[in-house]
Amino acid sequence: MGKFFSTAEQLWAALGGAEAPVLVDVRRRPVFEADGHLIPGARWCDHADPSAIAAGVPAGRDLIVYCAHGHQLSQGVVAILRAEGREARTLRGGIEAWRRAGLPTLRRMPELPGDGPSLWVTRRRPKIDRVACPWLILRFIDPRARFLFVDPDQVLATAEEYGAIAFDIEGAGITHDGDLCSFDTLLARSGIADPALAELAVIVRGADTAHPELAAESAGLLAMAIGISALAGEDDHMALHLGLTLYDALYAWRRKAPGETHNWPTAAAVPA
Repeated sequence: MGKFFSTAEQLWAALGGAEAPVLVDVRRRPVFEADGHLIPGARWCDHADPSAIAAGVPAGRDLIVYCAHGHQLSQGVVAILRAEGREARTLRGGIEAWRRAGLPTLRRMPELPGDGPSLWVTRRRPKIDRVACPWLILRFIDPRARFLFVDPDQVLATAEEYGAIAFDIEGAGITHDGDLCSFDTLLARSGIADPALAELAVIVRGADTAHPELAAESAGLLAMAIGISALAGEDDHMALHLGLTLYDALYAWRRKAPGETHNWPTAAAVPA
């Protein structure tokens, strides 16, 4: 078995990518509902049902369970899971330690279902906003989310028929707002105050709204997005799959290596 505890700083360093830990909030329901915030990417589960907590966790993925202060609720769940041979850790100090560290939280969105994966729908042939928004959802809002791509004139009707959340189309709650694109709207709705995400939003906005002057990277993002779309053709989920890696890389760059550059030409010594 690995370590029993994870610190807030260790957890934050691991978030934002495809292999991020699976996060489960086990605060008592009244406490959870009164708070209105989670650690980004977390889902709530009843602490009395450890089997449901571990259900669906992919093999090899870290499972981190947290409560309010890191006391009996999360430690008890983790102890039960470990006794059953499952890898699990608890967050030292719980969500309150996360807050004391000044790390961002996720505002609970009323559109999301109380339990189970959320379902989202938008227009076919995703390129920029319609890939950036799913990336933000999967990495920080609901890692279990599913996405539907349909004809533009069927998005709102499909959302109503299947109980899905429509986005990036006129009439949806999450769409363009003046000079802002859908990614901006979704990021504001989530309440995640992460400087790297804010910088990524500018890049996305520049590429999606034909304003490449907003960020030096916007023109490159547009070129890559169109290229991915051309590679995927009519396979919208392939376009999404390829695009997620692109946004993983952009986010990792802004958050973990913003000052790094290439090393050509090298500083090799000149022969005498």
